[in-house]
Formats: sequence, structure tokens, C-alpha cells
Amino acid sequence: MSQFTLCAFADEAGADIQDQIKALNENDIPCLEVRGVGDKNISQLTIPEANELKKQLNDNEVQIWSIGSPLGKIGIKDDFAPHLDLFKHILELAYTTQAKCIRLFSFYIPSGEDAVIYRDEVMERLSQFCQAAKGSNIALCHENEKGIYGSIATRCLEIHKHVPELYAVFDPANFVQCSQDTLQAWELLAPYVKYMHIKDAKPDGAVVPAGRGDGNIPQILEKYKLQGGNVLTLEPHLSVFSGLGALENGEKSVVNEYAYPSQRAAFDAAVSALKSIL
Repeated sequence: MSQFTLCAFADEAGADIQDQIKALNENDIPCLEVRGVGDKNISQLTIPEANELKKQLNDNEVQIWSIGSPLGKIGIKDDFAPHLDLFKHILELAYTTQAKCIRLFSFYIPSGEDAVIYRDEVMERLSQFCQAAKGSNIALCHENEKGIYGSIATRCLEIHKHVPELYAVFDPANFVQCSQDTLQAWELLAPYVKYMHIKDAKPDGAVVPAGRGDGNIPQILEKYKLQGGNVLTLEPHLSVFSGLGALENGEKSVVNEYAYPSQRAAFDAAVSALKSIL
């Protein structure tokens, strides 16, 4: 499976961009899906700050694959106009950093309400994103996520059929956490997948290293490879337990087996698990 290009949400290794660069370089990961930079979300960066970020990454031979934006992570009833303005700013950040993609979501549905009620509004808002990005050559990629309209595969499929300009980011763990069988989801969404997030989970929702949960990641990677898929973004989301080292003392600790003593240790474990599968 050497055809894959690896990326990562390196803010899970450390907030400071130099710590992120170090984690990427030391794990032989050439690309970044940028989300957090210091104490800011990527969407909060100014254009001069984005230029400086690009310079630091270039100096260390790291490329930005995607902007891991928070777009679409507002309620479907929230005012959309300011969010569309935010989209336009993030699009400019993508130009500045030479990102190939922008990751986004399909809006939170009010708790206890039927998502179908909001279908037309979801499609209208996503269409406005695509219209604003028309001609940019930056791919807009919808990620399946808990609580949003596109939380399950059938509604994700509706999105891609109704808004064909929108690609998919396939996240196995998020589907597991929504009680969605990932192999069934893949069969529905495979034609739309631009890239994958590598994150795995157990049925109880606990995030675990790739291949240790119910995400069917090895099987899906084979399918992704056969259709020419290339890019994988690691999104570890593994537990960090600061007291782990003090507890162990040569014995098995009493905490979750997938808890780690630091962000960097958790990040490295996630990389190791994926590379073992590859």
C-alpha cells in the first residue's frame, strides 16, 4: 500500500507549529491537515499569519493538504450570513497556504428533531459554499460527523447527489459512533471520497488506534486503494493521561489501555498503528 500519501492533524501532537512540524518530520509524514496553530483555530488566522505559517512549513518541507475548518459546525437554525463570510475568509487562507482542500460539515440538527425537516436548508447552505468556491480549484470536502445532517451514510449520499461539487471525507470512527456500519457506508459513498480520516472507534464510542476498533479500516483501505485512493489524514483522538507514567512503575496501569502519557506519545502511537496496517 505504498501508494498512500500520509497527512495528519498534527495539532494533536502539540499546539505550537514547530512541535507539529517536528512530529510530522520524525514520523515521515509529508503533509498537514491544519486545524490548530498555537492558540488559534486555523479560521482565526489573518492572511499575514497564514503567509508566515506557509513559510515555516516550506522551510521544513511540509505541505498543507487540507484546511481542517469548523465550517458547518453551527446549528442549522443559526444565522448563516456570518458563516458564509467566514467561509470566504477560509477560502482565502486556502489560497494563501496552497491547500488543496477545505474540510467542512453539514450543520447541527436540533436534538430530538427529525433531520429530514432541515434537508432543504442544509442543501441550500452547502450549495452556497460551493458557489462561493466556484473556479477556485480548491476541493470542498464534507466529513460525516455526529449530530450533523450528514451523520449517517444515507444522508451523506443525499448531500453528494444534491450538491455534486462536494466531495466526501470518509471518517470510519465517526460512523461507528453513529452506529453506522462502515462497510455499508463505504459502498454508498466510495465514488465521492476525496480522502480518508484515519480514526477508529469501539461501539461504545471510545476512540482507539487504527485497526483496534469496529471501523473496518484495513478492509476499507484495500477498497480505497483499488479505486485509486491516495491521501490519508491521521486524526488520532486518543486519550492523554498525564499521570500514566507515575502509575505504571513497571506494571500495567489501571487506566484505559489506549491512554498515553503525552500528546506526542498518543500521536506516535496512532502513526504506528496505521503504518502497521499499511
